[in-house]
Amino acid sequence: MRNRPLPASTPVETIPRVEDTSTPRILVSLTTTLTGLFIFAIGAKPDMFGWDRSPVVGFVQIAVFLAGLGLICLGGYVGLHMLWWGIERTITSDIGSRLVGTGYVITVFAGLADVFGMGSQSFPAVPYFGPWQASGVLIGQGVIAFGFLLMIPFPFPWNRNRK
Repeated sequence: MRNRPLPASTPVETIPRVEDTSTPRILVSLTTTLTGLFIFAIGAKPDMFGWDRSPVVGFVQIAVFLAGLGLICLGGYVGLHMLWWGIERTITSDIGSRLVGTGYVITVFAGLADVFGMGSQSFPAVPYFGPWQASGVLIGQGVIAFGFLLMIPFPFPWNRNRK
């Protein structure tokens, strides 16, 4: 047997092609959401990490958990928006995305009510995260959760034009 060279063929690509452009966006959204969850946990319960320095919930702690909630909303919005890749979004999904933003505004306003001068403590006093502010934050988070629920692309009969 003689060693003959193999016939020339098409070159083999060694670098994989990324045909699905939604994968990096989903990874970014998951990273953003998990980072926001960590920051939210730091703000909501700093004693879990041994960082609690005050017996009351102050302005910095409120600002930190609101910033974490903002990252959760941003990452969740991007991730759920990517589930609609290749199909037309419904009005329900558009309403859901607006409810996420509205719920975040409700949460920020309720959480920082004392800073805005609408809470139970007047301005010279230290901001206090009381039961009214906690209720407002919970209502805002409920609106955010309902908005995320509306953004999920359920397989309705009118969504059959998926690629």
